[in-house]
Amino acid sequence: MRNLRISDQNLIRIKKLKKLKKININPYPSEEYPINSNSKEIMNKVFYKKNKKVFIAGRIIRIRIMGKASFIELKDKEGFIQIYLSINNFSNEKNIYNFFVKKLLDIGDIIWVKGYLFKTKNKKISVFANKINLLSKCLHTLPNVKTDQSGNTFDSFSNNEKRQRMKYVDLIVNDDIKNVFLTRVKIITFIRNYLNKRNYLEVETPILQSIPGGAIARPFITYHNTLKSTFYLRISNELYLKKLLVGGLEKVYEFSRNFRNEGIDKNHNPEFTILELYIAYKDYYWMMTFTEKFLQQILCNFYKKILFKKYIKLILPFPKITFFEAIKIYTGLDISNLIETEIIKICKEINVKIDNNMKKGQLLDQIFSQKCEKKIINPTFIIDFPIEMSPLAKKHRFKNGLSERYELIIHGVEIANSYSELNDPIDQLKRFQRQMKLYNKVDHENMLIDKDFILSLEYGLPPCSGIGFGIDRLIMLFTNQRNIHEVLFFPQMRSK
Repeated sequence: MRNLRISDQNLIRIKKLKKLKKININPYPSEEYPINSNSKEIMNKVFYKKNKKVFIAGRIIRIRIMGKASFIELKDKEGFIQIYLSINNFSNEKNIYNFFVKKLLDIGDIIWVKGYLFKTKNKKISVFANKINLLSKCLHTLPNVKTDQSGNTFDSFSNNEKRQRMKYVDLIVNDDIKNVFLTRVKIITFIRNYLNKRNYLEVETPILQSIPGGAIARPFITYHNTLKSTFYLRISNELYLKKLLVGGLEKVYEFSRNFRNEGIDKNHNPEFTILELYIAYKDYYWMMTFTEKFLQQILCNFYKKILFKKYIKLILPFPKITFFEAIKIYTGLDISNLIETEIIKICKEINVKIDNNMKKGQLLDQIFSQKCEKKIINPTFIIDFPIEMSPLAKKHRFKNGLSERYELIIHGVEIANSYSELNDPIDQLKRFQRQMKLYNKVDHENMLIDKDFILSLEYGLPPCSGIGFGIDRLIMLFTNQRNIHEVLFFPQMRSK
């Protein structure tokens, strides 16, 4: 066993483990056990047939020992089923019941049951067991959630830190959490099918990158011994997907696992999932319409689960507000023509937290994120961002100093980010060089110039539009979760 402090309950279960081995019952057998049914099917009245033989497996949630008969509540992937055990059904092996069932089984153990269906006196569909095998001995007590007549819950596994560190226990005892992840899988599957039907090609791009390009963020750094080179975990897959458009793949997407060595809060985790999608010969106006239709289809299938649906109006078309209009609406200030020193002064006046090294684009970003974003509840396109904030987006065709970029905000959180993609290699190189100068004092946000990406643009990137959807945040919205940790199986936590 691990060299950790062992509770009295653990010691009792370890002793049971030794007793099982002593009577030649393997607590962790390796042979295959047939399963022909599950709790959902068994509880279906159409499926039910008296004396029907079933083979099921699952985890013991409750045990009621009643002398010569006992009840076990078994939980499998679909739900719960009651198992009835009688000493009479083990007539040739009474010790199996008296010793194994009554004394050595515990809540949390995983068992296999062979039996037949019947109804109790209370008309509850159950399985009458005539054979039972232990498949895995549980050496820890499970939280035993109880609810009194007033609806008060006791002994629940509700400590948030424990729940996130021990997601496997959380999934065992909190069924709502399991449903969150089932919904996540369904939404991702729906999105994939939606795009595939429209002839988008799902691709894969490198996670290990020689240059952390496509965004301004602090990367995780690693080293390849054979190549004797430093590599970065990707902060974005954008540049690689654009290279594929250069190569003639006109509609591509990827569910990209990205990594950013930055802060952790209810909307940010160091690794997260983004859906990146690019299409040739379209612009950000087209992509806004696409985004509305795309979300409308998800809403049609999952709207009943949406977070705060009583307060969010999901009416098409979504409102469009320019970046500087949003700041004026929520701060009362018009800062569209201010220079950097004036913006710094404004930040101090309206209590926006800033860093001394921040430049104009970062300052504007802080004003928007701290004073505007959280106040935007209904789905809203924030459009026409300053060019300083958008090094990969085209300059606006009508408005000087702005870019053809939008963000979709829902309930105070950025859900999507889109551009008319910059495809001028000379302009792009100048933008990268300008970014290098702007951020050279802030090492952790130092944007390196991807020369191969510039070379690919020189071969000709067709006019195109791209969008990135925050999948984790989208799942939060549709599963009533306020914290990104609730939609990740294994969120990053501070080491104990």
